[in-house]
Amino acid sequence: MSTKSPAGRQETILLVEDDLGLRLAMTKTLRSEGFRVEIAGTGKDGLEAALAQKPDLVLLDVMLPGMNGFEVCQRLREADPEVPILMVTAKGEEPDKVRGLRLGADDYIVKPFGVAELCARIDAALRRRRRAEVETEVLQIGDITADFRAHTLSRRGQPLETTALEMRLLRYFLRHEGTLLPRQRILDAVWGADYFGTDRTVDNFINRLRAKIEDDPKNPRHLVTVRGAGYRFTRAPSADGD
Repeated sequence: MSTKSPAGRQETILLVEDDLGLRLAMTKTLRSEGFRVEIAGTGKDGLEAALAQKPDLVLLDVMLPGMNGFEVCQRLREADPEVPILMVTAKGEEPDKVRGLRLGADDYIVKPFGVAELCARIDAALRRRRRAEVETEVLQIGDITADFRAHTLSRRGQPLETTALEMRLLRYFLRHEGTLLPRQRILDAVWGADYFGTDRTVDNFINRLRAKIEDDPKNPRHLVTVRGAGYRFTRAPSADGD
């Protein structure tokens, strides 16, 4: 099983499980397979860790104290439509599986399960993510080329000075093209839920990004403001300016 991303880094799995014995056993197994493992014992801690740490996959128990796995899945999927979520449960009933899948889970595994099945399901979910990452490594926005492998922006072949955070923000917009994104959602997804920023933080970085990708930053056509609601991004120039 490959445990490397397309960029060659070690992949991280966030394990959200309240059973200490099972958590220890699964952590040992996953680390022996070459993954980096982060752990959380409650739904609240798991959601905060997922938003802050940006794991490559989340292993999410359903029966968690406080915030259950269904609620975590729903809230995480709202903030991050891309991260694979594999739900782990002692309940094998069809309604529970359907509920989790409809809330955004990618797959289900029912306790008790074997190591081979766990690893096979993780590998299948990560393969889908790796393919998606490769397909979106280099993207065109008008005459702007965004190369996420090299973390560079260029206009007609001429490099533009940019930062890692600006590239992360741009990639987030590209992955949510056409979607209305409130400022708080952007802040949680790009900066992390534990970052104490404000709407102004987002606005400032939007302005910096517009200065690089828009022909006329004062009248944007790609990254537009939806007044009172947030921002919407499209690679095709929008008829509605800021």
